[in-house]
Amino acid sequence: MPANPRNGRPYRRLVAALKRRGDPCWLCGRAIPHGLDARHPLSFTLDHVVPLSRGGQLLDPANARAAHRRCNSSRGNRMTPRPPARASRRW
Repeated sequence: MPANPRNGRPYRRLVAALKRRGDPCWLCGRAIPHGLDARHPLSFTLDHVVPLSRGGQLLDPANARAAHRRCNSSRGNRMTPRPPARASRRW
């Protein structure tokens, strides 16, 4: 059984480089707080612009972006970010 490539040193280096840059979430534009538990919805995750399930490269820095866990999960494997929520017509 092959090892999980996300546990490897090259992937961890890519994640560390993105964290050091301190970029905001590429999906919502808000800052990503440091020091949160990895399971927290606003914690840092590495998101791939072209999802791996659609042929994106795991270790390509041009395909990697910083995202909140919640934003990354809600996007799923779509190629574009989720469209903004529509305003309610009830005022």
